[in-house]
Amino acid sequence: MKPSSILILAVVAVALILGLMFGLPQYSVWQQEMAGKARLAEATQSRQILIEQARAEKEAAILQAEAIKIMGEAAQKYPEYRKQEFIDAFGEALKAGKISQIIYVPTEANIPILEAGKQAVLPAN
Repeated sequence: MKPSSILILAVVAVALILGLMFGLPQYSVWQQEMAGKARLAEATQSRQILIEQARAEKEAAILQAEAIKIMGEAAQKYPEYRKQEFIDAFGEALKAGKISQIIYVPTEANIPILEAGKQAVLPAN
């Protein structure tokens, strides 16, 4: 090997070592900065998602309150609405097989007639 090639090789090696001594700390700082930006972007996105979910839940609650109000007004204006609602729910339960037995209780003015099976004894005239 020629002394000039050894000198060039030594200069390149020293330059490489000096470059790494300066470059590695700079790269480490840059890498940490990028990781911090990524964490910030993730936190911002998570916050936006939570805000949108809260807005959707609020809107759903408002619509549900309006629906309950409308149903309440309908029940007050039209008493037969509640009976029809009960009949519909009863029919759905029958279709789904949730009701296995039906017991009829005779009523008069929505008061059960407890002595329906007894026959009245008429006085003999």
